[in-house]
Amino acid sequence: MKALVTGANGFLGTWLVRELLAKGHEVTALTRRQGQAAVDGSVRQVFGDIRNAEAVDQACRDQEAVFHVAAISGIWGPWKLYHSTNTIGTRNVVDACLKHKVPKLIYTSSPSVTFNGQHQINQNESAPYATKWLAHYPHSKALAEQRVLDANDDHGLMTCALRPHLIWGPGDRHLIPRVITRARKGQLRRVGDGTNQVDATYVENAALAHVLAAEAMRPGSPVCGSAYFISQGDPVNCWGWINEILELANAPKVTRSLSYYWAHRLGHALEAWHVTFNNESEPRMTRFLAAQLAKSHYFDISRARNDFGYYPRVSMSEGMQKLAASLGSGAGEMTPDTATGKF
Repeated sequence: MKALVTGANGFLGTWLVRELLAKGHEVTALTRRQGQAAVDGSVRQVFGDIRNAEAVDQACRDQEAVFHVAAISGIWGPWKLYHSTNTIGTRNVVDACLKHKVPKLIYTSSPSVTFNGQHQINQNESAPYATKWLAHYPHSKALAEQRVLDANDDHGLMTCALRPHLIWGPGDRHLIPRVITRARKGQLRRVGDGTNQVDATYVENAALAHVLAAEAMRPGSPVCGSAYFISQGDPVNCWGWINEILELANAPKVTRSLSYYWAHRLGHALEAWHVTFNNESEPRMTRFLAAQLAKSHYFDISRARNDFGYYPRVSMSEGMQKLAASLGSGAGEMTPDTATGKF
């Protein structure tokens, strides 16, 4: 199929382009600047911002599937930025798909759209959207996801939303480098009692899930109009896993801790301070980050298995071996980026 990938220069977008090319699909990449190594001569590049409706309209012409990956992620920043990019940008994509009669739209969402600040234990897709937002990112993504799913079957458009949790692996320019950098600066603290379990998604598996979902979409398919949690399907101890990553990078392990109660209070105080003094930098702690680091987050992925045959091609142990090789080559020194896959 002729497929458009928005955000093709990002972490997940790069791997998704590779997966589509490997399966013989014709790929167009919508990016804001010149592409990464994976976006080579076999990929048509279109430059533009998803906030620009005209640029999105041009990119969606003559496409058979649109993979909308582009987003602003993070735990801090102005609502206008998140809403204009994640919500309005997604609305531009939906409108362009409808205008040009694109048959398939696959949206990269986030499990945080259902996160109310409490444990998510083996949670499935029956969980409602959150009603208490601790950050602008999940709020803006939830609004966008609803627009995508509501558009299903409008004038023949088939849509779905995938919610990969904690995307990681070689080429990550945000999650892994951020953890390593903070550990080396002595700024990393275990939040909570250290027993929380989390799901993670190796980046190649997240890309595979997107392609499998697209290939399964046809009139009457359960994929159409549905949201899916995506992960390894094998939760790990959050802080044990972080220490494994730090060990691979020869960085100091996390030994000091902070209770969730005090982390939450600290986050609340720092948020208030940054707002009061108009400090645009990211607080060292926020209420959202405290809850993400202290609570369990793992999901039932049986719906994705049943509806479009998703399976983790790369196991956690294999992924860690690949990560170790990339860290050994210096990948752990990359600077943070706004790629998908934040805490």
